[in-house]
Amino acid sequence: MRAVLAASVQRVQKQGCVGVQSYGTHWPCLLPQHGPGKKHERRIVLTDWQERIVRAVPGDFLRGLFHSDGCRIANRVTVRAKTYVYPRYMFVNESTDIMGLCQWALDLLGVAWRMNRPNSLSVARREAVAALDRHVGPKS
Repeated sequence: MRAVLAASVQRVQKQGCVGVQSYGTHWPCLLPQHGPGKKHERRIVLTDWQERIVRAVPGDFLRGLFHSDGCRIANRVTVRAKTYVYPRYMFVNESTDIMGLCQWALDLLGVAWRMNRPNSLSVARREAVAALDRHVGPKS
């Protein structure tokens, strides 16, 4: 952060992790998506340089999305008195722009997904979950 443009960077010890804080007047220039108001009430669009990075490493982008607004769960389904348990990823976000970016990145990786609610995306096919396991990994 300091190498890019931060005026100051601090490490803050927290339970189970170290938080990193940074203050700089030009962070909005580097990350124009950040701003006042609620995410889902303003446009979230990648700049050209950000889009090039996501195209190059969509798995890294998805890791950030799923670690912030997603989860990996054991889904349980009962069919004719038999219970099946399988892993499933869920991503929930009220911003249609952020949801669209998640869908785009999943498509870049060839990961099958479906919308199970207007604000909720599901990845449940065995090969799709395996692909996300390789890219997303457990939350730390």
